[in-house]
Amino acid sequence: MRTITSARLVLRPWEAGDADFLLDLEGRWEVVRYLGAHPRTMTSRSQALASIERRRAISGHPVHGIWIITDRDGARLGNLLLKPIPLSAGEVPAHPADVEIGWQLHPDAWGEGYATEAALAVSIDAFVRGQRRIIAVTHPGNYASQAVCRRIGMRHVGATTRYMDTPCELFELTQDG
Repeated sequence: MRTITSARLVLRPWEAGDADFLLDLEGRWEVVRYLGAHPRTMTSRSQALASIERRRAISGHPVHGIWIITDRDGARLGNLLLKPIPLSAGEVPAHPADVEIGWQLHPDAWGEGYATEAALAVSIDAFVRGQRRIIAVTHPGNYASQAVCRRIGMRHVGATTRYMDTPCELFELTQDG
């Protein structure tokens, strides 16, 4: 999997050595509370290692990925994903490739613009590699993520239940703007 850089950040593949950080990140309710229909915190290092293996499994794709976000000095800040999104039960794909962008930052990294910078860097990289459309789905109450969506140029499409069997606010970014 490729590494993507921006002015302040390095987005690189997850490694086994990142397991303690991942456990700390996703073991925090304030980080995972808006993830999916039934959010749960991570509770063990073995869960973190298994999650890293799943993240690395998509590393061969030319566009999709799940990256750890670090600063230029290597300090771990969070997670960013760009991958196909699961549809809710019974839904039929409206687009050939519904690809979701998402992020989770450690609370120590909140409010610094890292999510916006990382999401913009990955979006630009994806469009250069041929991706035509990227979506984001946010919990209706996740105003911070909705603000990130708007800052990277995403258009608010509206409320939906198409994805992950839960009500979400849908945002869209297309290569054409």
